[in-house]
Amino acid sequence: MPRSNRRQFLQSSAVAAGASAIAAPAVASSRLSPNDRIRVGLVGLGGRMRAHVSCLAAMAESDNVEIVAIADCDEGKLKNAEKTYPELAGKKLATYPSLRKLLEDKSIDAISNALGDRWHALSTIWACQAGKHVYVEKPDTHNLFEGRQMVAAARKHQCMVQHGTQNRSSPNIREGIQKLHEGVVGDLYMARGLDYKIRGNLGKITPSPVPPGLDWDKWLGPKPMRPYSQFWHRRWYWNLELSSGCFANQAVHELDVIRWGLGLDTHPTLVHAMGGQFVHDDDRTSPTHVAITYRFGDAKPLVTYEHRSWYTNSEAGFRDTYPFVQPDFPVGTIFFGSEGYQIFPDYSSYYAFLGRDRKPGPSKASKYDWRKERGPWQIESIPHFRNWVAAIRAGDHTVLNADVEEGHKSMAVCLLARTSYQVGRPLRFDPATEKVLDDDEADRMLNRPEYREPYVVPQEV
Repeated sequence: MPRSNRRQFLQSSAVAAGASAIAAPAVASSRLSPNDRIRVGLVGLGGRMRAHVSCLAAMAESDNVEIVAIADCDEGKLKNAEKTYPELAGKKLATYPSLRKLLEDKSIDAISNALGDRWHALSTIWACQAGKHVYVEKPDTHNLFEGRQMVAAARKHQCMVQHGTQNRSSPNIREGIQKLHEGVVGDLYMARGLDYKIRGNLGKITPSPVPPGLDWDKWLGPKPMRPYSQFWHRRWYWNLELSSGCFANQAVHELDVIRWGLGLDTHPTLVHAMGGQFVHDDDRTSPTHVAITYRFGDAKPLVTYEHRSWYTNSEAGFRDTYPFVQPDFPVGTIFFGSEGYQIFPDYSSYYAFLGRDRKPGPSKASKYDWRKERGPWQIESIPHFRNWVAAIRAGDHTVLNADVEEGHKSMAVCLLARTSYQVGRPLRFDPATEKVLDDDEADRMLNRPEYREPYVVPQEV
């Protein structure tokens, strides 16, 4: 980002966050030497935490990192942590049923945050206020207000906050993006993301007793209290009250790569998302199919994104020629240029094709055969965690490959599409003010969220 734009962005974030906090802020250690062990607490012991544990455990000796604590509002997950994550077996872990309690532990330097979408912003801000560095899973926000507050908190408390868009640290993806920037397929005029996954019927909302040991109040956090149901507890990713569903789950990865590849360092100015639930009769509120179109001001490239969640053909060889860890799921990005096109069909490969005859150009394939090896993808994120640790030791957020500010920008692309779908019309957006133009309903969804006490994202961070 040009320095003037970056300064303007941070100034607007500071205004949104409030000029100063009442109490003196906790400030993270500005620099740690290679001899200083970085003590990490794990927050949110769900499925995505498997990758976090695998990476951090693999880095223990080489990067002088130690997992020292775990926190979750589900007692069962705390008790079974060593079975769920074998790398934790034998460790003397501090165990906390409350994130707040973990953050009070002054011996912890950083948290690895795999909570649900609804919790990412608040937990990250709390952690920064406690002087902890944060690796936060994607999608890092549920509205634009949260993104601004996260950036402001990270800067104010001098914390290194890495967003979980791990493509930014993949050596092969970085090489592929560099090839794009060097003009290997000419002048880029369009980019397309796709996310085709087979999702079955998710069922109906049926209230039932809260499972023993689960703190349902803490689990819901900032969102409205409602009766417990397995649908809300297990299918939350496809309910737009708790997440951004198909608009951000996989999409934030692909749209982040598109922004990166096209050099788009500002928000879209026009967004239109159309879709619906066309396959299953269930209670999800995230659509089974959606098509999205973006324009970025006067920028030449057109950006499109499509999600499908049932049987489908593929595109550009995704799945069929270039399988991924989930072999039925064509997922990735396509860049179209004046001299050819280039694809990124997984988290560690790229292929360029030149001219009318699609002559193979530069490429780099994943070292894994995803049809045979499904386990190694858990540690594909090691470069991203290693980059986070390097930034912590340097005390410099510009070292981060996916700083929270980049996460905010990529999530804005996702959130605008979600909002366009929810209100049922195109949105015109002002990147400078981060406001939807002439549409108060849509702007309220993006910028004026309501929270449930005491789980309130603060105006002053």
